[in-house]
Amino acid sequence: MNAPVVLSPVPREKWRSMLASDPASLPDQAPEWVDAMVEDGPFSDASRLYSFADGREALLPLVRRQGVAGLGGWLQSFPPGWGIGGLLGAETDKGMVQSILSDLRGLHLQRVAIRPDPQRWAAWAQALDQDAVDGGELGGSLLVIPRRAHVIDLSNGVDAAWMALSKSARRGVRAAKREGVRIETGHSGALLEAYYSLFMTSIDRWAANQHEPRALAHARARRRDPLAKLQSMGRHLGEDFTVTLAYVDGKPAIGTITLFGATAHDTRSAMDKALVGGTGAGELVQWTTLRLACAKGCAAYHLGESGQSLALAKFKEKFGALPRDYAELRLDRLPWSRADAAARGVVKRVLGFRDV
Repeated sequence: MNAPVVLSPVPREKWRSMLASDPASLPDQAPEWVDAMVEDGPFSDASRLYSFADGREALLPLVRRQGVAGLGGWLQSFPPGWGIGGLLGAETDKGMVQSILSDLRGLHLQRVAIRPDPQRWAAWAQALDQDAVDGGELGGSLLVIPRRAHVIDLSNGVDAAWMALSKSARRGVRAAKREGVRIETGHSGALLEAYYSLFMTSIDRWAANQHEPRALAHARARRRDPLAKLQSMGRHLGEDFTVTLAYVDGKPAIGTITLFGATAHDTRSAMDKALVGGTGAGELVQWTTLRLACAKGCAAYHLGESGQSLALAKFKEKFGALPRDYAELRLDRLPWSRADAAARGVVKRVLGFRDV
């Protein structure tokens, strides 16, 4: 395939047009999502529009993080904690992906990282033939990091979504209604302070399970997901940014943050496990957001990264989610990723950290 014509950054009207015409696009791929990143951190819009000779187009949302002293730098789609990136464009295939990866390699940056849509992994997988991975067409090493996410198909509507729930999930929804669990929904950042309190409660629980010092866990959480970052997301996405809270005995017990577009993305959740107990509040929150996604006409509902956690996979699958194996790709000029993984491994061994 001939090298495409590249335009960067992508004009907003063009970007929004491609987003609207792609029935499987993610809310994370909206230009407003990149605006939130630019406002919150040391990033700039580096989106790239690829125009091919046969008339096809693909758009890669990207942000650039400047390197030390303005040198090198990273391109990411997207940074950790900022959701799913990858390509917009319904006709993307193996040849297009290989051309795009070759273009990115030619930028000679210290790192280019891409976390594609798990639902669209096939074109990326086909592009990563052995010659390319070993340094053929792409030139140089390409690190492929296996990942697993869960996705719910909503194409058959709300009744089918209800029947796709497990019997225990449906029982939980009914139990929560009998128990008087109250649901509250806010948009554009409303309810975030109550959600954030639940989030820090969850951090305490996760730290205990993982054998991580509480102070370290809180510091990492506030660095990765400060309240100001979530508020920036809400401001830029507006009505497409939804916080859903369930109240037990008048207190916030469990909450989610869901992004809406052509598809939906349940991007964050937190709870007070002791307060939720056996009330079914978790099932009711999830069903509430699923119904909202169906009402908005979303074709799919992404439940996010599951990793190798059997407990997390089991919880997601009770709502009709299916596993999607895919990979994050990293083009590193130097072995940054391997060095980072080795350093993290040393720290985890010192702390006795347990991945759960």
